[in-house]
Amino acid sequence: MSDWKAICRLDDIPVLGARRVMRPAGLDVAVFRNAEDQVFALLDRCPHKGGPLSQGIVFGTSVACPLHNWAIGLDDGCARSPDEGCTPKFAVKLEDGMVHLDAGELATHALDLERPVAGPRVLSPLPLGEG
Repeated sequence: MSDWKAICRLDDIPVLGARRVMRPAGLDVAVFRNAEDQVFALLDRCPHKGGPLSQGIVFGTSVACPLHNWAIGLDDGCARSPDEGCTPKFAVKLEDGMVHLDAGELATHALDLERPVAGPRVLSPLPLGEG
């Protein structure tokens, strides 16, 4: 049996938008709301280049990554063809106007993925006198 954690009221999530849920360990979780008031939860990381899906545009049951416009399915976390790749999804339920996430999943799911680092790759400097 799941232990559900109340996250926010449905009205706290903008229609066609998202809200980020920080975790003590691992990357944030993005909770999305579509035009039909359905809620979905994905790791806040595009499978392509790690863009923050919570900043994307929700349409139907997909979200467009803000970096390269990949369409990611909110129901399964997978990129729509012709793109490929998936981001982890989280169990979510809506009850009496409150959005809940599975507490066990929040504590254990997808903890091994790293946040992408923006900017150019930093190379180790050469010792003085070399190069």
